[in-house]
Formats: sequence, structure tokens, C-alpha cells
Amino acid sequence: MGLMDKVKAQAEVAMAKAKEGVAQGQAKLDQVQLKRQHDALLHDLGAACYAEQRKGGSSEAVASALSALDQFVATHGDIQNAPAPTTWTPPGSPGAQGGGMPSGGVQSGPAPVWTPTGSPAPAPAPAPGSQGGADLQGGPAPS
Repeated sequence: MGLMDKVKAQAEVAMAKAKEGVAQGQAKLDQVQLKRQHDALLHDLGAACYAEQRKGGSSEAVASALSALDQFVATHGDIQNAPAPTTWTPPGSPGAQGGGMPSGGVQSGPAPVWTPTGSPAPAPAPAPGSQGGADLQGGPAPS
């Protein structure tokens, strides 16, 4: 295989990876746009319900907003109950694998809690010339 054939093969592999990346990016963009549409429909429904309950708004506005949301869910599925993304598992906990970060590199879920090992750190030594029992104002400690 000549040098030009190797370069051509590498270019084809790079082009295939680039197309795959573009397709993944487009899928993510579509997902975000659907989520925004869903959120806007929920906002409209909430505003219509609030107006009906507190400001004497019409029940037709609520019915219309609910119908629009139902139609969206029928077409695109329930966005709110979609599978959750991969969550971060602290290293050493049950089910932990590898380095503890999801493949995207972004930590989700609660941060791990650091716990010291061994005995607690000793209290700081009193300043030279003090008696070690002074209160916060610098006077002697009460007896």
C-alpha cells in the first residue's frame, strides 16, 4: 500500500468520525429544543391555571394549554420522565467502576463528603505571653 493510499484511508476514517460527531451534536440539539418546547408548554399551562384560580381566568385557556401539552407528549413522548443521564458514583462506594466520573466528564449528583482519617488535628497553641484561657475580647477567662 502506497503512502497516498494510507493518507486516503486515514482521511476517510477521520471523515467518518466527524460525521458521527455532527450527528451526535444534532441529536443533542434536537433533544434540547424539544425540552425547551415542553418546558414552554408546561409554563403556559401553569400560567393558565394560576390565572383561572387566582385572577378569574377562563377554563378554556387551561383546556387549550392542556390539549397542546397532551398533543406534544403524544408526538414526542414524555420528556420529563425520560431516562436520567448517567450519575456519578463516588470511588469505593457500591457499584463504583473506574475513576468515578461519567463518560461526559461532568459530575452529577451530590459531591462526595471528605472524612479525615486518624485523630483530629491538635488545637493551636496559645500566643506567647497569654495564659491560654482568654475570652474573645482578650481578657482573662472567667473562673
